[in-house]
Formats: sequence, structure tokens, C-alpha cells
Amino acid sequence: MESAVILAAVAGAAAVLLALRLWIVLHSRVVVPRESLSLMVVAGSGGHTTEILRLLEYLSNAYSPRHYVIADTDEMSAQKISSFELDRADRDPSTRSCERDGIMLQDTHVLQDIHVELHEKKGLNGNLVSRRVSLAGYQFPKYYIHRIPRSREVQQSWLSTVLSTLYSMWLSFPLTYRVKPDLVLCNGPGTCVPICVSALLLGILGIKKVIIVYVESICRVEHLSLSGKILFHLSDYFIVQWLTLKEKYPKSVYLGRIV
Repeated sequence: MESAVILAAVAGAAAVLLALRLWIVLHSRVVVPRESLSLMVVAGSGGHTTEILRLLEYLSNAYSPRHYVIADTDEMSAQKISSFELDRADRDPSTRSCERDGIMLQDTHVLQDIHVELHEKKGLNGNLVSRRVSLAGYQFPKYYIHRIPRSREVQQSWLSTVLSTLYSMWLSFPLTYRVKPDLVLCNGPGTCVPICVSALLLGILGIKKVIIVYVESICRVEHLSLSGKILFHLSDYFIVQWLTLKEKYPKSVYLGRIV
């Protein structure tokens, strides 16, 4: 009997400490000045990806590197993201191709600071023996696309949804831990729930405080999406685009139509 009481007391104390830690993480918003922010963007099929990419158009290159997370079967979002990043690079002079010393540098998906320097070594007869190019000081767009299992398929039963979400979360935490983003940005796809929970866990475990920004879809006029209802109390900033939602959820942030 005593062991059961002790076990219950320990479990209760652990639950209280976990709740306290969760409260601290959710209410800690210390702003640290920095030159760049590692951004993790959760994209969803269809309109979710279109909206989130429109939002990213207003972000500067300081939000880099950009890590996109999509469902493992979502090929359309992968194509949209690649097209968006290439168009973004074309509009930015610092990421366009350039030619120096007769060497053409084309756009690439990997960001490197490069500067073309030509080093030649000639033999005794004056013939060229070797040529080495060192790269430093030139910027290419830097982004990555990561894939995780879908949390829920269309018309999937709620019971199986719980299991698929747990499985997706199991694979999301190693990804989030490896990337350790400064900011997670999402707008409602089911894929964002395991990513946001994983980001929250980084803070609870004392690894890193990750800012979670949730932007509710423009399509949600009077009611939140299921993802929105789940993440309303877990996100640092919850942004809505209609006054009707702001009136229902006073803690949300209303900025008007932003996409």
C-alpha cells in the first residue's frame, strides 16, 4: 500500500513539474537579436501550400535556411516550393548566376558563400599544370525539403488518425531535433501538428526554445480548423485573418488579410 502511495506521489510531482515546465516554455518570449533565423515551414496539399508561399514572399533572406516539411505523398507541394525558391532567387540579385574569370556560376539549391579565385600553376615550359578555383563570398538560395508521413488522409477514421498522428510525431521529433529551427511557421495542414508538438518538446526538454507561429487559413471565417483548435493554446503567436475569429478568440492576433 505504501509503495502505491509513493508511486502516486512521484507521478503527481512529475506531472506538476511537467505542467510547470510547459507553462514556462509557452510564456517565455525572450527576443535575442540575430542576423538570421532558421525557419521551418510546414506546407500542406492544395491551398495550404499556396497560402504559406504567398506569406513567405514578404519575408527577407534573413529567414534562412528555410526547411520545408511536407507529407511524403505530396509531390505537388514539392514542385510548388522548388518553383517558388527559383523565382525568389531570380528576383534577388545576390543569388543570380554570375560570371567571373570565365567561370559561370549557376543557381543551385544549396547556399554557399563563395568567391571565385583562380589559382594556376605553371611548369618550367610555361604550360598550365593545374587550375584550382576557391569559392567564397557568393550567395545561393538555401532551402531543404523534408518529408514525414501524413497525420490524416482524407476520409480516414478518427481512431486510425490517432495512430497515424502518433507515428508521424515519432518521426517528426528526430527531424525537428536535427534542424533545431528558431521559428516554425504553419497555416493549418494536419502535418503541422506533429511538427509543432515536436518543436514544443525541444523547449520542454531544455534543448531549445522554438517560436511557433500559426496563421489560420483565409478560408476560416467563423470557425477554426481542427489543427487551429489543437494549436491555439500551444503556439506563441496565433494569427487570424477575420474579425469574427478575433472576437471568438481574443488571445489571437488579427492583422487583416495577409495572404
